[in-house]
Amino acid sequence: MTTDYQAAREALGARLREIRFSAPGGRLTGTQLAERYGWHKSKISRLENGRQTPTPEDLRLWADACGQPDTYAELLAKLQGFESHIRSWRRQLAAGHRHVQDAHNAAQANSTVLRAWESSWVVGVLQTPDYARAGLARSVERHRSPQDVEEAVRARMKRQELLYAGNRRYHVLLWEPVLRALVCPPSVLLAQLDRLMGVIGMDTVELGIVPLDAPIKQPPGVGFWIYDDSTVVTETWHAELWLDDAASVETYLRVWNALRESAVYGSEAQNLISAARRALTAR
Repeated sequence: MTTDYQAAREALGARLREIRFSAPGGRLTGTQLAERYGWHKSKISRLENGRQTPTPEDLRLWADACGQPDTYAELLAKLQGFESHIRSWRRQLAAGHRHVQDAHNAAQANSTVLRAWESSWVVGVLQTPDYARAGLARSVERHRSPQDVEEAVRARMKRQELLYAGNRRYHVLLWEPVLRALVCPPSVLLAQLDRLMGVIGMDTVELGIVPLDAPIKQPPGVGFWIYDDSTVVTETWHAELWLDDAASVETYLRVWNALRESAVYGSEAQNLISAARRALTAR
């Protein structure tokens, strides 16, 4: 969790405490507030000290209990302000994967120069439906989220229309192990490799592959996207991060450019894909 995120959560907690202390009927104790809604009494302390992120419903109930329902809009705006940068998977996927895919579709549609680095799997905009289905099904298992895999697959496939619009450029870097990682059945990976082979040569896509044996100036690390050199999107196991401060974006740009120096393109990239394909069919 970032320092800025934690500071924002603590500031929200301090505001909750102010509201509780200034209840029109007199200061409401933490015990009284907890008993009103059947909360564990430690929840009040955790929220006020920034050790737990409240839900929108927590904020509404808090404002009502303290006799200040008009503060709910303010509290919700504070919550949304820092959660727009760190979006927990638990919250994002409460309604399934479809709306997450829609959010990425919108972000890419509103960008003209898109840079990506991926060290674990093929980026969504270049995936086949079966490859996407395998990855999304694993995500449903991991996060125990609603089963909307087919809707999510259709939304992710719709993103590929952007490849043919002609008004944006994708600069995608993949680490060679991505070509061999069995994150899906072998037959699905085989079709995915064929799809990547077909992408090479498109005027809207520059696909580079960093060979496993290439010297690299940066550790592979996690994958990320950079939209118009102004917004970075990356993810961890628990959350998705949307970063737009200049210092963070500049750091990711330096990493991307360093990795790009180790990438191969065109026929050399095709050779790596072909080698992965041969190894797969020889299994």
